[in-house]
Amino acid sequence: MSTENEGTAVPPAPSAPPPPADAPAASAPQGAHPGSAPAAGHPYGPPAPQTRQDAGAGESSSAPDPSWPPPPPPSTPAYGGDGGVGHGAAGQGGGAAGQGGGGWGSTYQQPAPKNGRRRGGLVAAVLVAALAAGGLGGGLGYTLARENDSGGSTTVSSTTSGGNVKRDPGTVAAVAAAALPSTVTIEAASSSGEGGTGTGFVFDKQGHIVTNNHVVADAVDGGNLSATFPDGKKYEAEVVGNAQGYDVAVIKLKKAPSDLKPLTLGNSDDVAVGDSTIAIGAPFGLSNTVTTGIISAKNRPVASSDGSGSKASYMSALQTDASINPGNSGGPLLDAQGNVIGINSAIQSTSNGGFGTGQAGSIGLGFAIPINQAKYVAQELIETGKPVYAKIGASVSLEDTTNGAKITEQGVGGTEPVDPGGPADKAGLKPGDVITKLDDRVIDSGPTLIGEIWTHKPGDEVTVTYERGGKEYTTELTLGSRVGDS
Repeated sequence: MSTENEGTAVPPAPSAPPPPADAPAASAPQGAHPGSAPAAGHPYGPPAPQTRQDAGAGESSSAPDPSWPPPPPPSTPAYGGDGGVGHGAAGQGGGAAGQGGGGWGSTYQQPAPKNGRRRGGLVAAVLVAALAAGGLGGGLGYTLARENDSGGSTTVSSTTSGGNVKRDPGTVAAVAAAALPSTVTIEAASSSGEGGTGTGFVFDKQGHIVTNNHVVADAVDGGNLSATFPDGKKYEAEVVGNAQGYDVAVIKLKKAPSDLKPLTLGNSDDVAVGDSTIAIGAPFGLSNTVTTGIISAKNRPVASSDGSGSKASYMSALQTDASINPGNSGGPLLDAQGNVIGINSAIQSTSNGGFGTGQAGSIGLGFAIPINQAKYVAQELIETGKPVYAKIGASVSLEDTTNGAKITEQGVGGTEPVDPGGPADKAGLKPGDVITKLDDRVIDSGPTLIGEIWTHKPGDEVTVTYERGGKEYTTELTLGSRVGDS
């Protein structure tokens, strides 16, 4: 399943992030656009539980695979274009562009940050509409009031107003009131002025803010970065670390205030379908916007891209129908108690435009990175500045299929499809084997396998179920690790 980064259509992506493997099946173009399908034969293996670009947790025993990170799904309209067919090194992250029918089932866009240059136009349009409505309402109000003066008013006034009504704990109003002061609107721009607007939230009292990688990507190398709180206070910031594969980044406020209140992190594993959700962000530049919904699904395999030429990210996402639009990227997805259960990252859209912005809008299909995974990635980024990905050390096909993840016959650039001495090799896996389950999770494709591998940490032991010669086997495997996105 592929998504749109809150702004531009992304081609269909594999059902789940490709697991970090050492050598993919076929060489894939590097720097592929998020909207293009992973290149055939690309190893999707450097990463681990999630695709972070910076956190470090021990380097892989093998040399970094130049094919990482995996290229994005093919550039096609959301849920519309041709699917991508390719290969990826399990757990490594390589991807190859291909052809086929709807890779990963559909195309998604990461709720990309709202482009600053378009923001003015939209805000202006909103203000014009508001002013027009206000003028009309004022005129009618004056006329009615004058007519009522002659006959006496029959209006009944409330003894209380919204401003002094007590908001009970657990209500949306109470959750929003408590969480808003700890969310920020992020403005990121490259040295050339390119950039946009996204969202983030306070992670700790030291001034670290968690957001999406695609929100701050433009400011990573010498750009400008700032974070503005709902009270209007604005702080310059810097990127501490970013994980492109996981689409997670951590920035730090310069001269951070001493009264920061980190949002409470929940347990995304305990979330159930139907649970209430509250999303906070800056859709189309409209900061501090609150929307509500429910958890529509869990463990949704998603490949997403911001449509600006960056590589795709992969996640086993929480799906919500809370309204998420361009600018919501990086904002918190909260439960009914106000705990963060995810980071809003991608949306599915039926079109690529809206309000003249050329960006996709919400149709009730939003995707968030589970907070358990994001927390691990963020902590690694804060400690080391680099992401660490789990891997199985094998290249898997990214072909659109429902039969499982097939280990390819050849790795990227003619390398071995199964790393000699790597996790898969030690577990007895061979080229041609089709992995159908990872622990109790059904694997229907290479991308799904990668996504599941990235929800684990290097060193985790997993049970792999696979088919060989028409027979089913199981084996135990200890996940390896790979540091960095390249």
